[in-house]
Amino acid sequence: MSGLGRKAILALEDGTIFEGRPFGAAASVAGEVCFNTSMTGYQEILTDPSYKGQIITMTYPLIGNYGVNEQDVESYQTHASGFVVRELSPVVSNYRADSSLGDYMERNGIPGIEGIDTRALTKKLRVRGAMNGYLTTEEGATAEDALAKAKAWPGLVGVDYVKEVTHQSSFAWDEEDTLSPEFRLPKGPSEIDGRTQRDPMPTADVPIVAYDFGIKYNILRRLRQTGFAVTLVPANTPADEVLKHTPAGIFLSNGPGDPAAVTYAMEAVAALLAKGLPIFGICLGHQILGLAMGGKTSKLKFGHRGANQPVKDLESGRVEITSQNHGFTVETDSLPGDVKVNRVNLNDQTVEGLRHKTKPVFCVQYHPEASPGPHDSSGLFGEFRQLVEKHG
Repeated sequence: MSGLGRKAILALEDGTIFEGRPFGAAASVAGEVCFNTSMTGYQEILTDPSYKGQIITMTYPLIGNYGVNEQDVESYQTHASGFVVRELSPVVSNYRADSSLGDYMERNGIPGIEGIDTRALTKKLRVRGAMNGYLTTEEGATAEDALAKAKAWPGLVGVDYVKEVTHQSSFAWDEEDTLSPEFRLPKGPSEIDGRTQRDPMPTADVPIVAYDFGIKYNILRRLRQTGFAVTLVPANTPADEVLKHTPAGIFLSNGPGDPAAVTYAMEAVAALLAKGLPIFGICLGHQILGLAMGGKTSKLKFGHRGANQPVKDLESGRVEITSQNHGFTVETDSLPGDVKVNRVNLNDQTVEGLRHKTKPVFCVQYHPEASPGPHDSSGLFGEFRQLVEKHG
């Protein structure tokens, strides 16, 4: 919802000021200003826990045209701090839409700014790197005050955001199989409501434990669709508590912030590595696994966020277009000799995948579950299943 009589201000720590039109909530937030190159998927992005502490700029110029629905959320609540777009669509047109993007953001307390030159902002972030910023849509706000607060925000490095987004207790995912079946579109007048059309799934016959560092629902759906019975545990769960569930394998989820700050997770994963269990990690889970295996992580200049990142599988030579959302990377030269880099980003050659040479352990920096994004890498869930069956 646009604010009449108000203006929106986005200030960057380098002194740059953008003024535009407000939408969403009347609020003020500090965060890391980053950009996402996806054309769609704004609802999934806003509800992805990996965006905790970030103000997201969408590079695609028109956002909001298909609205928001109650089925496509990726978490139990929104997590992004703020939202920046070139143009907010004044029209919502989709049969699945329950509300507009502006109304959704207003209900969830997220401020937005539209009408600014997002190309100029994105170019600045690419050249200067992701920057701390302050976004305000409140009446009476000034650029001077916004700039002062952008400069005062401490940033993401060294901060543990995982503890703020993880579930606080363990639970079994989707025991009734109502949340995980594959969605499909209606195929004629006999199938009126596409939201109710669900495909059958295999039996959940392989128990695994998934660490919730800020997990996306579509990861849980994909794991269930692959035949896993998933028990989700909080991020700070010690290894001995995980082993009480007698899992056949361990999954390490995505999540926000600096992986080096999540020391309790590194310790737990290192203990589980010693047990020889099959382990699969995605995004932050990949970084934590890299740290637990003896590597180091560092912050990227502006990160990888979007649904069009090219990744090369060095073992097969295959190139996948992937969905990504991360600002940190595992340093190649820091890894011990028993860990192999088996995937790289073709834009900047950063690490996109690791495989242990002697243990049933692998991980990827990107999101094979997509949502939003391409499905080139969805077979990794099946690869995890094969690894669990082989070593079970």
